[in-house]
Amino acid sequence: MNVVEVERLREDLAGFVAEVFASLTRSGWRQRAAWYLQGLMLDGRRKSIQPMASRLGGVHEQALNHFVTNSPWDVAPVRARIAELVEQAVGPVAWAVDDTGLLKYGTASPCVARQYTGTAGKVTNCQVAVSVSMVTDTASCPVDWRLFVPESWDPTSPNAAEDVHDRRRKAGIGHDIGHREKWRLALDMIDELIGWGHQSPLIVADCGYGDNAQFRHELAQRGLSYVVQVSGDLNAYPVEAIRTTIPRSWTGRPPQPRYRDPVSTLAKLVTAAGAGAARRVTWRQGSRHRAGRPQMMSSRFVFLRVRPAGRVLRDAHRGHDLPEAWLIAQWPPGAAEPIKYWLSNLPKHISKRTLVRWAKLRWRIEHDYREAKTGLGLDHYEGRTWQGWHHHVTLVSAAHAFLTLQRLNPKTQAPE
Repeated sequence: MNVVEVERLREDLAGFVAEVFASLTRSGWRQRAAWYLQGLMLDGRRKSIQPMASRLGGVHEQALNHFVTNSPWDVAPVRARIAELVEQAVGPVAWAVDDTGLLKYGTASPCVARQYTGTAGKVTNCQVAVSVSMVTDTASCPVDWRLFVPESWDPTSPNAAEDVHDRRRKAGIGHDIGHREKWRLALDMIDELIGWGHQSPLIVADCGYGDNAQFRHELAQRGLSYVVQVSGDLNAYPVEAIRTTIPRSWTGRPPQPRYRDPVSTLAKLVTAAGAGAARRVTWRQGSRHRAGRPQMMSSRFVFLRVRPAGRVLRDAHRGHDLPEAWLIAQWPPGAAEPIKYWLSNLPKHISKRTLVRWAKLRWRIEHDYREAKTGLGLDHYEGRTWQGWHHHVTLVSAAHAFLTLQRLNPKTQAPE
């Protein structure tokens, strides 16, 4: 970049900080927010406070540390403004729910525990962050976060650690904060975004959320559409399954109608349809090129209308037909069986290409995590307080949003 472009970028960042951090009214807080964002965006192997302060030049490490760790500023209005700017600029077609592991040593960081994370693909010592991103095929940004509290950090749990009270006190975790399942944290964030005045176009998520019938039911109860990846061993009935009532031959409570056909797994329903039912669908351009042209993302899919079953859904719809849903199964040519499954409550008339495109949209959140970790130091924070962690991830989202807005700005010139 030339001198003019660098100066324009500084002006853009100053305006962005003034707008996003307008709720930070104490003297010096917005300046420190600007320093922190600059530190996150500058090149460097570590994005923890000490190396960032040294790279910024003239910035006191103690001041930066105090701003993130101890200053009592509220993250909610900052995240609300980030979400507003991202929605305006990106025009999201979905909100993507997911979680990522932040690998840690020791036991002092808030909510660190030996737990499974897909980041490592195993049980390891880590924190788990749950997030919601606003996404399209070409742009996305995480706009809300929750730190998962393992049972070992919850004093009301029988699985609480012996020193849980001391660890929570040192981390500054409030008495009202306890273990809450990740899918419930996701619903909390969705409700929060709606409370900020946003309307969800669609929810996308992986099996960690999609397999949970209660999560899907809660989305439907809120009037939200979803396309979520699921496991093939979930149960469902064919859409044409008929409910019948067993004749009453005794006194007492009348029997409820039941489905005549036995319940089946999603995998068996698709296998019964056969590979011949699969149709080729192309959903977007890929990142790879051949002969100078971008390759299109394409595969074969089976589409079935089903009625997902299970105790949660049967109880919620007692006396009524189970709701219909789309079952989408990816069955590549030559594969012996499908490799992925999704369920969706989108309308019956929706196009197959749209279903696949939205089923595949969750890749954007993996892009967000990769950029947030490798470029913006999401997992580099070394502080040991609950408040500091939430300040840090909010500042990472702000940096991510600023870079996203810069990329989408037609006046921004690509570096030579």
